[in-house]
Amino acid sequence: MENKKMTIDVDEKPAIASWIILAFQHVFAMFGATILVPILVNQAAGEEVLTIPVALVASGIGTLIYILCTRGKSPVYLGSSFAFIAPIAAAYLKGGVSGAMTGIMVVGLIYIIVATIIHFVGSNWLHKLLPPVVIGPMIMVIGLGLAPSAISQIGLTADSVFDWKILLVAVVAFIVTAVTMTRAKGFLRIIPFLVGIISGYIVAVIVGIIDFKPVMEASFFSLPKFVVPFISYTPNFGALITIAPIALVTMCEHIGDHTSLSNIIGKDLLKDPGLDKTLLGDGIATFVAGALGGPANTTYGENTSVVGLTKVASVWVIGLAAIFAIIIGFLGKFTALVSTIPNAVLGGVSLLLYGFIAVNGLKVLIKNQIDFEQPKNVVIASTMLVLGLGGAVVAIQNGDLSITISGMSLAAIIGIVLNLILPNEKVELVMEEPAKEEKIEVAKKVSSKAKGNTKEEMKNTQKVEQTKKRNTSKKNVSNQKSSSKKATSTSKKAPSKTSKKSSTKSTKA
Repeated sequence: MENKKMTIDVDEKPAIASWIILAFQHVFAMFGATILVPILVNQAAGEEVLTIPVALVASGIGTLIYILCTRGKSPVYLGSSFAFIAPIAAAYLKGGVSGAMTGIMVVGLIYIIVATIIHFVGSNWLHKLLPPVVIGPMIMVIGLGLAPSAISQIGLTADSVFDWKILLVAVVAFIVTAVTMTRAKGFLRIIPFLVGIISGYIVAVIVGIIDFKPVMEASFFSLPKFVVPFISYTPNFGALITIAPIALVTMCEHIGDHTSLSNIIGKDLLKDPGLDKTLLGDGIATFVAGALGGPANTTYGENTSVVGLTKVASVWVIGLAAIFAIIIGFLGKFTALVSTIPNAVLGGVSLLLYGFIAVNGLKVLIKNQIDFEQPKNVVIASTMLVLGLGGAVVAIQNGDLSITISGMSLAAIIGIVLNLILPNEKVELVMEEPAKEEKIEVAKKVSSKAKGNTKEEMKNTQKVEQTKKRNTSKKNVSNQKSSSKKATSTSKKAPSKTSKKSSTKSTKA
C-alpha cells in the first residue's frame, strides 16, 4: 500500500499544547454519537437501560484496551454502536437489564472467538459467510427498523397532539444537521449530529420546553451507575438470540472502518497489527462495556475522518481523548445537562441518523455491484427486508427454556442460511432477451449477408479494375499508332528536302 505521509505519524507524540487540543477534537467527534446511543435505547425501551456516564467511561476504557491489544499501531477510537440500539431495547424488554448486559458481553466473546479463528486459519471463511448481499440488507433493517421511534419523538404519529413548539425544535435540529452534512467545511462537517443537537437545544431553550431543575440539583462530581454481573444481577441468557447475531454486522463494519483508515494513513492495518488483533481489541472492549453496564463498542468513522482531516494519526492523541472521555463520565453537572435534551431535538436528528444507517446498507450493495438480475440475490435481500421490517417473530418454548427470535436477528439468520443453500446459477429471462438459439440463427444470417455483400463488392471492384486496364491498354495502342504515323511523315519529308538542295547545287554549277 502506498505510504501517505502524516503530519504526525501513528507512533509519534505531539507537543503538550497540540496534544491536548487534538485530543479534544476527537472527543467532540465521538461525543454526539456516543451519548445518543443510551438516550435512544432508553427511548425505545421506555425505561432507563443505559446511562450516559457509563457509556462515556466504557468508551474511554474500551479505546485504551484496543490500543493495548494492537500494540499502539492503529489510531482507532471506539464508541457506542448504533447497530445495537433496537437489539438492546428488545433484550431488555425480554430479560431485563441482566438479559441486555449478558447479551452485550456475549457479543464481545463472539468477537474474541472469531479473532482467534482468524489468527489460525485466516479470514476467507468470514467473507463467504457474510457476503455483501447479506450485510447490506442487515444494515438497512437496522436503520429503517428505528424509523417509527424518530416519528414518535417529533410528534407526527396518528395519535399525537400537534404542538408547534415541538415541531419547530425538531425542524431546526433536522435542517441544521442536514445543512452541516452537505454545506459545512472542515471539522464541522465531521460532527453534523452534534451541531444539530446543540442548535435544536438552543431553540428549545428559547421556546421554553426545557426544565433545568435536574442540572441545579446535580453535584459537580458523581459516580456513574455501573451495573456489574454477579453484584448487580445474575447473568441471564434468555434474550441472547435477540442480540448476538448483530455481532456479524458490526464485524463487517469493523473491517470496513479499518480498510478506510488504512487508506488514509498509508499502512495496511488488516496486516499489521492484523485483523485478529483489531477484532480482539474490539471484542474485549465490548465485553468490558457490557460488564460495566454500557453499550457495545464499535470503531468510529467520525474519528477516522478527524485523522484524515488533520493528518494526525498519533495513537497518543487517541489515548488522551479516551482519558478525557472517562473524566467527563464522572462530571455530574454535565451528565444532568445532557439528560435535559428534549425528545424533539433527538427526533429531528434521528430522521437523518436512522436514514443514514439505512443508506449505508444500500451503499454496501452498490459499492460491491450486487447483481439483482441473479435470482439468488433477489430472494436473499427481499426476504431479509420483509422479515426484518415486518415484525416477524419466532418463539420457541419448552418448559423453562424460552427462545424468541425477531426482527433483524431473524432476518440475519435467514439471510445467512439462504446464502449458503441457494445455488449461484444465473437464469436468462426469455421475455427480456431472445433465446440463445435465436441469437445464433440471427448471427448466422447477418454473417452470411455480410459475406454475400463482401463477395459482390469484390466482383464489382475487379470489374472496375479490368475496365481501367482495358482503357489504359487502348490508350497505349492509340498513342503508339499516332507516334508511328508521325515518324513516317517525318521520314518522307526529309528526302524531298535533300533532293531540292542537290538540284539547286547542280543548277548553280
